[in-house]
Order: sequence, then structure tokens, then C-alpha cells
Amino acid sequence: MDALAHFLAALILAPLLPGIINRVKARLSGRVGRPLLQTYFDLARLVRKGVVESETSSWMLPLGPVVSLATAAIALTLLPGPAGASPAAFTGDFILAAYCLGLGRLALILAALDSGSSFEGMGASREAAFSALAEPVLFLCLLALAAGAPDISLSGMLGQGLTGDLAPERLFVPVILFILLLTENCRIPVDDPNTHLELTMIHEVMVLDHSGPDMAAIVYGSCLKLWFFAAATALSVLPVRAMEPLAGWAVFLAGMVVVAGAVGLVESSMARLRLIRVPRLLGAAGTLAALSLVLTVWR
Repeated sequence: MDALAHFLAALILAPLLPGIINRVKARLSGRVGRPLLQTYFDLARLVRKGVVESETSSWMLPLGPVVSLATAAIALTLLPGPAGASPAAFTGDFILAAYCLGLGRLALILAALDSGSSFEGMGASREAAFSALAEPVLFLCLLALAAGAPDISLSGMLGQGLTGDLAPERLFVPVILFILLLTENCRIPVDDPNTHLELTMIHEVMVLDHSGPDMAAIVYGSCLKLWFFAAATALSVLPVRAMEPLAGWAVFLAGMVVVAGAVGLVESSMARLRLIRVPRLLGAAGTLAALSLVLTVWR
């Protein structure tokens, strides 16, 4: 029941995370900012609109958003809740979760290429390049978690917190997951979701030809993906599985707000990196992940 509750909470609350990020950025810059529920309003507006598609596109263009949303939802079913295992937990499920997210990204890339737009092809190539660098970092980080976990699944690896067999190298894991959150969700310093300059955009330029319900599926899928990485980051730190269910839920939701606030703080305090420096950021994260894995196994 708890695992199902977490899945439903993710489906309902995921669009709230961009609202928290935008509100933190607005407050730090002295503005009132958009409403916390703005993403819900945007989704409702997009669903009511019609779809405009290029005459040169094929069935791949509308299929990309559907696959992206479905794979993000499947990945969420493998993520544990604050007081229980995930509804579909099994040994090695983190591999399926990682490749579900990868499949969703691949579908959007193919849809962008199918549009025939040079700008969307440029964004797709950048997204593919950075995701290729982020994927080994994600697996190294998950293996570092698995090395010290009682069960080689996301449910066994997350929610235990940094208590118990506390090791300094485990402190790297939340940092690595947070860098992956910024990269996989196209946030500053990797990408700027609010920019409108096509030559510097990555994810946003890749979905320019989508509209109406297709665009709503992309936006909602992005929210679910943001929830996945934010929850993984929070659950890698917080020992919620050792708490009473209600206390675990309260601490977990507070942790999600803190992670979203941290994203807003990063986006308010630093500029976007030049594209050639993003691989260095991911390389540093990969080095930390490899070091954490080696030290965890050695210990």
C-alpha cells in the first residue's frame, strides 16, 4: 500500500517541483514569481489545445512523447517509497530503471530527428552526447550504492540513509546524484530551461515542433523524471525506512522540497557552463562515483 501511495504521490506532486524551483529563483532575485501550481495550469492549457505537425514528419513525431512519458512512469514504479519497497522491486531493477529513462530519451531524440528541423537535430545531438557521458556515471553511482546495500535493488539501496555502516565515501553519492539530476533534467549549469535562444538550447530546442497534448506529455514526463532523480537523491541521504511511516513520509517530502530548493539555489547563484565544460563536470562526477565504488568495496 505504501509503495502504491508513493507512486500516486509522484504522479500527483511531480509538477509541483518545477514550481518550487521557480519560486526559489524568483525570491532570490527579488521577484514574486510564477504561482507554485503554474505547471499544472500549463498542462491543463496544453491538453485543451490541438496538435500541429509538420507534413514531412512521420509516426515517430507523436510516438516520442508517449514513449517518454510511459518509460518515466515505469521507472517510477521501481523507485521505493519512504516507508516501503517499490511495487515492482526485483534484484537488479536499477538497470531496468536506468534503461527505461534512456529509452524515453531515445524516443524524444528520434522524434526530434523526424521533424526534419536543423535546430531540433542540433539539440538532439547535444542531448545524446551528454546522456552518453551521464549514463556510466549513473551506473557507477548505483553500483557504489549496491556495494553497501542488503539487497541489489533500488528498494534495498535507497531509504537506508547515511546511518549504520556510515562511510565517508557514501557522502559522495548524494552529490553525484544531484549532478545527474541537473544533467538529466537539463537544468543550469548544463542547460537553461528558460532560454529562448535556439543556438544555446539543448532539451527545449529538441521539442520545439511538439504542441498540444504531445507537448503536455513531454512536460509531464519531464516532471516525473525530475521526481525520480530528486527522490533518489533524498532517499540516498534520509534514513526514512527506519522511521514510523508518517514520520518517514514527512521527512521524505521535506527532503524533496530541500532538493528542489537546492536546484533553485544553484540556478540562481551560477551561470550556465560552456558546452565544452559540461563533459568536465560529468567527468568529475564519474571520478567521485568510481572512487566511492572502490572505497566501498575495499572497506
